[in-house]
Amino acid sequence: MTDASLVRKVALVGGARAVLWILAALGAMTTACSRGGDAMPKESVSTVPKPGSFGDDLTFLKAHTSIKVLSSDDGRSQVAIAPDYQGRVMTSSADGPGGTSYGYIHRPGVEAGKPQPHMTVLGGEDRFWLGPEGGQYALYFAPKAAFDTDHWQVPEPIDWGGWPVVSELPREIAFEKTMTLTNYSGATFTLRVNRVVRLLDSDAIARALGQAPATSLRIVGYESDNRITNTGDNAWRRESGLVSIWILGMMRPAPETTVVVPFVAGAEKDLGPVVNDKYFGAIPADRLRVGNGALFFRADGLRRGKIGVPRPRAREVAGSYDPVGHVLTIVQYTLPPMARDYVNSMWEKQTQPYGGDVVNSYNDGPLGPGQPPLGPFYEIESSSPAAALAPGASLQHVHRTIHLEGADADLDAIARALLGVSLRDITSSLATSR
Repeated sequence: MTDASLVRKVALVGGARAVLWILAALGAMTTACSRGGDAMPKESVSTVPKPGSFGDDLTFLKAHTSIKVLSSDDGRSQVAIAPDYQGRVMTSSADGPGGTSYGYIHRPGVEAGKPQPHMTVLGGEDRFWLGPEGGQYALYFAPKAAFDTDHWQVPEPIDWGGWPVVSELPREIAFEKTMTLTNYSGATFTLRVNRVVRLLDSDAIARALGQAPATSLRIVGYESDNRITNTGDNAWRRESGLVSIWILGMMRPAPETTVVVPFVAGAEKDLGPVVNDKYFGAIPADRLRVGNGALFFRADGLRRGKIGVPRPRAREVAGSYDPVGHVLTIVQYTLPPMARDYVNSMWEKQTQPYGGDVVNSYNDGPLGPGQPPLGPFYEIESSSPAAALAPGASLQHVHRTIHLEGADADLDAIARALLGVSLRDITSSLATSR
């Protein structure tokens, strides 16, 4: 029934006073609708989050698994964590549900709802693994297996299944998991993992960055605080293999995104090589550049490759920059000054099993001719020192991620201070091959 017909019907029944009454009522309804009142049917307001937003990823994840969300008081900084996926951080936002979703989520793997061969690719911008991956002390290859993709398998406790939540606060959640693993040489490790994911407030972010970022920037920062404890009866020894905490962050690739890894400058005869780029074959010069104190690595998800920086060259920071989205990502991690032994994850029998990398970056791509990529995604990874632990002893490793989005002029100051390079340095580093 239209408004006019309603008025005519009321007039026939109740006269002029009824007409005035119904006109007033219609006016009140119109005012309520214009102000978003309850009179507006809820179905007429779109609540579908836009693709690529944090809200869109959150809606998808909640349809398939339990999700815990840590949120700032104003709701802008949010971090989504999946207890059923080993307590990994799936993604985060600096601008609430409508903001950019920074983590890579592998939707086919999440939808499958079951473990996959070799690696269950679920995504997530902070997940817990243990190293080493390859070599005579590998955790990802059975004894006597060939070091190739067909025989590579992520250990089940860090690949599939939930980790129990042991405590939960508005900005912090803690997990605990016990496991037993056997390495390539037959050594057994019985351990407990304690993992805390913590949303950082503005003061903590300012301390981490060494400066208060511009108030116009949209920012989210969080850290995972990870600890392993030897719960077995025997000490972990170098001669039978050691393990390390390994944190990997999967991010969304883009054609213009570049990973930046600062390194300690110095002569190769004193500090050794700057970068290991031979994990999956040497990386072409148009995808990797060694600059003055920083590595620049293309993160477009189009060609598989991995780089690493060994301990003598490592600094406690890495990052990436997306000039199209105007997003600067800073990753910081524990780097004990006296630690020297880092497990070697190369897929080969090694002459230096404790001469491995502190920080790595992986760019996904086709696994071989005619084969699909795992994602695609890119990763920034950090590792703890090798853990030579006596029974009951522990080792801790903190991995911190901060995303900053906004004007380049404000981001540039952060890049210069933390990465030692300007945004122009980053965007021009591989520009000749674009």
